Amino acid sequence: MTTMTPAQPVRRAPGFLVAPFAAQTWRELGYLGLQLLVAPFAFAYVVFVPSFASGVGITVVGLWLVGALIVGARGWGGMYRSLARDLLGADVTGPPWFVRPRGFFRGMGAMLGDVDGWRALLFMLITFPLSIVAWTVSIVFLAVGWGGITYAAWYRFLPEQQAPDGTWHRGALFSTDSAAWFVDTPPRIAALAGVGVVFLWLWPWVQRGLTGLFVTLTRGLLAPSRMSVRVAQLRASRAEAVEDAAVRLRRIERDLHDGTQARLVAVAMQLGEAREQLGPDGDPALAAQLLDSAHASAKETLVELRDIARGIHPPALDAGLAVALETLAARSVIPVTLDVSIDETRPLPPAVGSIAYYTVAELLTNAAKHARASAAQVRVTQREQTLCLRVSDDGRGGARVHEPSADGHRSGLAGLDERVGSVDGTFDLSSPVGGPTVVTVTLPISTEG
Repeated sequence: MTTMTPAQPVRRAPGFLVAPFAAQTWRELGYLGLQLLVAPFAFAYVVFVPSFASGVGITVVGLWLVGALIVGARGWGGMYRSLARDLLGADVTGPPWFVRPRGFFRGMGAMLGDVDGWRALLFMLITFPLSIVAWTVSIVFLAVGWGGITYAAWYRFLPEQQAPDGTWHRGALFSTDSAAWFVDTPPRIAALAGVGVVFLWLWPWVQRGLTGLFVTLTRGLLAPSRMSVRVAQLRASRAEAVEDAAVRLRRIERDLHDGTQARLVAVAMQLGEAREQLGPDGDPALAAQLLDSAHASAKETLVELRDIARGIHPPALDAGLAVALETLAARSVIPVTLDVSIDETRPLPPAVGSIAYYTVAELLTNAAKHARASAAQVRVTQREQTLCLRVSDDGRGGARVHEPSADGHRSGLAGLDERVGSVDGTFDLSSPVGGPTVVTVTLPISTEG
């Protein structure tokens, strides 16, 4: 099955001593600044969606417009992911593209219920107050830090202020209900500089914690949801299954055209020649020879047709999956231990039965041909809504599900994985070098089955 690329970790933190001057620290400050700049517009968009829906939602066209706004929130999500990637080094994979299903009302319902769009709106709502708080806290730490360190250079330019005792001072004033004092003496200036150093070196780590909240929200709300990933996987597997079916149909058409049809034409020509030889001027011996040749060609054609039909639907499945697997095990070139426990009173859906049969057939062929196994075991169990296949062999192992070739062709275990995924099944392969190889396949059984 298709797997999503995991999100990349945030860039490595700079050292403690150089953190206030590191480029990453200032990129994080820029990120918070851009978040603060964008947040009001994003919040306005969030507020506009329900407000607009309350006014136009009573009409079908209005619901379509509301749905478009919800899907449009994905664009905001893409922008926020880009900011996190470029400034914070957090590479978060975006959700699959929204694909509107066919049908007027189905399309409208899909747009209104777009999970990833709603998640983007929730992100925009949460980050509005968070961006204000984060920017304010970061700037306070930065301002106090640099202000305290450089205080000795600029405090003399502050306006004079009169103390309660009548004296005049220049400098920062700190007062309580009972006293007031100015930072204008060397010990106090040095103490304020020490406070500035502490704030300046704490600033990158406080800011990093704040940006970490944004990264967590980005990964939690703007990454693909499980539902969207699963839908994309099923859509891809369906498309691959349709393409596989088209390839099979083209192959069958080619086999019928190039093989069976040619043989039938030859049979017709031989019968025509034989009829001519049966006339008064003909040669009965040659006619008999032509009839024998036509008869042999007709039997060969029947065999070809039977092979083609078997590729479409195994005849053994007409008697049930258990009988089909028993026939398959009996024909195997290696000994097969078969254990089938299924409910014969509830016939399996045709697609599930066919996939189960071809999966076992392919795995047994691989065990004998590639793994050089001396024996194999097949266990089939049916749970309430699941058919479970477990095929193991004592071969040399090392089997892998290879990616499609350059022309998109998939075969072997990759083809089985694709076929199983087309019905929302799972394909699990365990094949360490040296063996054994164990393949576990689960196929869902619809309630109608």
